[in-house]
Amino acid sequence: MNDHDRDIFERRRRLLGGLGALGIAALSGPLPGRAAETDSIALPFANGSRILTSSFPQKSNVILQRTRPPLLETPFEVFDQGVLTPNDRFYVRWHLANIPTSVDPATFRLDIRGHVNKVVSLTLDEIVKKFEQFEIIAVNQCSGNSRGFFNPRVPGGQWANGAMGNARWTGVRLKHLLEYAGVRANAVQVRFNGLDSGVIPATPDFMKSLAIDHALDGEVMVAYAMNGEPLPLLNGYPLRLVVPGWYATYWVKMLNDIEVLDRPDDNFWTRKAYLVPDTPFANVRPGEKDLKLVPISTMLPRSFFTNVRSGMTVRPGQSMPVRGIAFGGFHGLKRVLFSTDGGRTWSEVKLGRDYGKYSFRQWQTTINFPQVGRQVLMVRAVDATAHMQPNGPNWNGAGFMRNVIESVEVNVA
Repeated sequence: MNDHDRDIFERRRRLLGGLGALGIAALSGPLPGRAAETDSIALPFANGSRILTSSFPQKSNVILQRTRPPLLETPFEVFDQGVLTPNDRFYVRWHLANIPTSVDPATFRLDIRGHVNKVVSLTLDEIVKKFEQFEIIAVNQCSGNSRGFFNPRVPGGQWANGAMGNARWTGVRLKHLLEYAGVRANAVQVRFNGLDSGVIPATPDFMKSLAIDHALDGEVMVAYAMNGEPLPLLNGYPLRLVVPGWYATYWVKMLNDIEVLDRPDDNFWTRKAYLVPDTPFANVRPGEKDLKLVPISTMLPRSFFTNVRSGMTVRPGQSMPVRGIAFGGFHGLKRVLFSTDGGRTWSEVKLGRDYGKYSFRQWQTTINFPQVGRQVLMVRAVDATAHMQPNGPNWNGAGFMRNVIESVEVNVA
């Protein structure tokens, strides 16, 4: 065994040990019925007062949006601390309220069935040891991230900009799992299901599907680790689907069932939920009807300020660093543009280390205003296909896919 193989073996050994320890210890307690209040935070829109909570398993000082099923938002200052979002600050979004509070790694199985040559049921040990390890750094973003900024307001979780996170995902390629089961001819889609369920039997099981070619592209993966540690319970322990460049509704948590279909998936969460207008940026006028709707899919480019906020004071003639994060969505980030005059002129800013096309990337520049007054700073991401963030915000009734140019007002005084 050479040094490279020995390193891979040791990393897998540690991860497998961690998976077992997490299942026995950290997941044994119940989810809180009511989160304990600590500090509060004011999100920058009407009715934006929230509490910060550390009451949920493996989570620390996150914004409580809803207790059950849990909606926890990452405070935005976290994104100024690095490209990878810490596991304990990573946002959480569940659709169904019955979430297992204990998962026994010894008895857990991932089933692969349907339009396959052989039905298989894999243990965690088999998944970790039998299949080639794969890693990718990718942004996980809720479809409704930033919904609280929609005007007119729309129903749903009133997120600010923190319903997203970036992590190093470790696991196995979905392609290899499907090839192990043997995908039969005429397969159309692959459907994914997790261990969560509704409170009442009539609640549709939360399932999502991908086209067979997408499922076999070698990038979609089944992850068992996040930033070098076993997945936190609320981020999908012990397994979650990772679909780089696509909105998080497809990243099924607590994944335990993979079904290959020989027909289009017609389950509720595919046919009726997470549909958006088939228009640029999913944008429509409030009240517009009879629109063609399509399933939400790939993410759009976005960029943010992380060390400045509206209302900050800057001294005239004093140089000040300005930085933030950006990502290109599905196509990867090409460049980031910055304006100090409300968007009249733009210049390209310096980008930090490239962690791959699906990752956050830090950007930075310096400002220096010689005269006093109000100044509007703006930042704009451009993806690899030259598509960029629009000047004005989109609107749709679901509050999905916001990616308007971000701006902050600073006072030079």
